[in-house]
Amino acid sequence: MYDDIVEWRGHNPPPATMMIISDHVEGDFSWDLARLQQRTRYKLFMAYSVQTYKDLFLLRNAAWLWKKLLEEGGGAPLVAGGLSSAMFYCKSCKFDCQSLERFRKHLSSYKHGREEFTSARWYTGLECVTKTWRRNYRATPEHATAKIQVLWDMVKCPIPEGYDARLVRPSIEAAFKKIGYSGPVSITAYTDYKETPHHHLVGLSSTGVDLAHTLYWYKGSRMYDDVRQWENDNPAPASVMLISDVDRDDYIPSLISRYLQKSNYNCFLAYSFRPCKMTVMLTSAEWLWESLLSVFSEKRRRHILKKCSENASTGMFYCKLCYDWDCESLDEFTKHLSRSKTHARE
Repeated sequence: MYDDIVEWRGHNPPPATMMIISDHVEGDFSWDLARLQQRTRYKLFMAYSVQTYKDLFLLRNAAWLWKKLLEEGGGAPLVAGGLSSAMFYCKSCKFDCQSLERFRKHLSSYKHGREEFTSARWYTGLECVTKTWRRNYRATPEHATAKIQVLWDMVKCPIPEGYDARLVRPSIEAAFKKIGYSGPVSITAYTDYKETPHHHLVGLSSTGVDLAHTLYWYKGSRMYDDVRQWENDNPAPASVMLISDVDRDDYIPSLISRYLQKSNYNCFLAYSFRPCKMTVMLTSAEWLWESLLSVFSEKRRRHILKKCSENASTGMFYCKLCYDWDCESLDEFTKHLSRSKTHARE
C-alpha cells in the first residue's frame, strides 16, 4: 500500500487529495508519510474500523470510523453505467487484469502460490523513502528573505567553554546566509538563568538574543507553547530553527512537523551530537552545534566582536515561570530572579 501511495504522489502533483482506509497507518508508515507531506502537501482523509490513538505525526484533514461512514453515505447506490471497469491487482506477482474470473483463476494458480510464499519469506518491512534525502537545501525564493525564529535549548546545546557568547548570533546568521537565507532572525534561548554565568547573559543580550528563564523540567513545555504561538504570529512562508538534542518521538519536532504539513513553513535543526534516528521533522538544513559555532577564522572573530561592541542591541528577558513577565533590562531581570517569591522556592 505504501509503495502505491509514493508512486501515486509521483504521478499526481498537488492540488490533489488522498484517502487511506486502514487501521495500520502507524510506525514507519505514518512517520515517512508525514515527512513526504512536509515536502509536497496533499489533502489527507482517513477511515479506520476502530478509533485509533491520536497520531502525533500525521496531520489529517478529515477522519471517519469506517462503519459510520458507510451508514451515513445515504442516497441511491451507484450503478455501473458510465463507470470504467475496476482493475484487479496481485501485488505478489505484479499481475493485473479487468476480469474477476481471470483474477480468481490467477490467485488459485501454482505460480501465484510460489510467488506469494517467496515474497513473504524475503519481506523486510516498509522502505522509508525520505531516509535517503539529503539534509542541506538552498533557500527557495519564497523563504530566502522570510522571518526565521530560533528556539535554543541552552541545557542540551550550551555555550562551549571559553567561547564568546557575542559570537552565537553572528555564527547562526552566517550559517543561514551560506545556504541562501537572509531574512530577519529572532533568537530565544531557554535555560535556568540563575545557573548561567553573568558574562553569558551580557554577551547574548547585547547581540539581541532574547533570554527565557525556565527550569529543566518545564523547558520542553515552554518551548512547545512558544512554537504554537510562533505559528499563530507568523503566517507562511516563514522558518523555524530548533537547537536541541531531539529523538524520533519528541513532541516538539512532532508539533513542528504538523505545521510543516499544513503550510509552507521551513525548518532547521542543530544538535550537540547527530541523532541515531531521523526525526519526523523534515529539515532544510542540519548542523552539529559546535561546528556551527566555529565557522569564523580568528581574524574574522575579532572583527565581529569589535562591531558588536560598537553596535550593541538589547534582547528581551522573559520569565517563563511567571507568566507574562518580561523586561528589557538585565539588572531588572537578575533582580527579579533573586527576589521573587516564586524563584525563592526553586
